[in-house]
Amino acid sequence: MNRKEIIELADASQAKAKKVLSESGISEVWERAGCKVNVVGSLRMGLMASHRDIDLHVYSKGITAKESFQIMSQVAENQRVTEIKCINGLHTDEHCVAWHVLYRAENDEVWQFDIIHIEEGSQYDGYFERMADRIKEVMTEDQRYNILKLKFESPAESGYHGVEFYEAVIADGVTSLKEFEEWVCHHRTKPPYYWIP
Repeated sequence: MNRKEIIELADASQAKAKKVLSESGISEVWERAGCKVNVVGSLRMGLMASHRDIDLHVYSKGITAKESFQIMSQVAENQRVTEIKCINGLHTDEHCVAWHVLYRAENDEVWQFDIIHIEEGSQYDGYFERMADRIKEVMTEDQRYNILKLKFESPAESGYHGVEFYEAVIADGVTSLKEFEEWVCHHRTKPPYYWIP
């Protein structure tokens, strides 16, 4: 694909994701329960490629597993929701419940919603929103193109994390898939950390 095709395909993915988010009503379920809902990840940054995933961080005070399950039970009532997985991290530094939802859109495409229910005022309250907004602030059009190109070129089963593309391109000037693969191998030998440019 050439540059124009990559940008157009990414923009189409963005538009499709926004439509799926709206039609799903998932944000509204959490908002009716009194939670604050923020879009994060590639949709917030304009960096969606071929992966059909939507990242939401939702916030409330005094989260319990019971409360989070009660809210998700309302999401589960939507017949287009085909699978829900839960990871309870309330007793970790993350203070959250992570939900992974498979949703069959009206056009029959399957999308994954990653919904992280986070304790308001905890360590990661707003962190990934700030990360996304900072990336948008510093990212050039050439860097956006290189990130999208690498995402489209990477095999679906590669397991690369979105932030690896962003850091490799923005911080270290990576432009080719070979460079990126080498960068990831080296990067993953370092202790884990959360990067913000």
